[in-house]
Amino acid sequence: MKKVALFAFNGDLMCFIHVLLNGLDMEARGDEVRIIVEGSATKLIPEMAKEGNPLFQLYQKAKEKNLIDGACRACSAKMAVSSAVEREGLPFLDEMSGHPSMARYLKKGFEIISF
Repeated sequence: MKKVALFAFNGDLMCFIHVLLNGLDMEARGDEVRIIVEGSATKLIPEMAKEGNPLFQLYQKAKEKNLIDGACRACSAKMAVSSAVEREGLPFLDEMSGHPSMARYLKKGFEIISF
C-alpha cells in the first residue's frame, strides 16, 4: 500500500477531473489517498458541488470516501469561496502561513503529486 497526497493547484476543470479519477483509482487499489485543494483549484469547489456539473458525481464519490483532506484557507479566501468550502464541510488547511504544508504529508510518509 502506498500513501499518496494529491495537491491540486490548477483551477482548470479538465485538470481537476484527473485528480479525482486518480485519487479514486488509487483508493480502489488499496492506497491511502489525500486530496488537497490549493491555489486556483479552490474556486472549483462550489462549481463541483452543483448537480449537473460534469464533476459532480466524481466529487461526491471522493467526498463520501473521505479522500478530500481539505482546502487551502488563504487561497479559498483569495478566490472568494470560503463560505462554499464551509458549506461543503471541507476543513481548511492552513498550518503554513495560511496554506497546507507539504512537509506535514512527507513526514507522515506520503508521496506528493501535484496537479
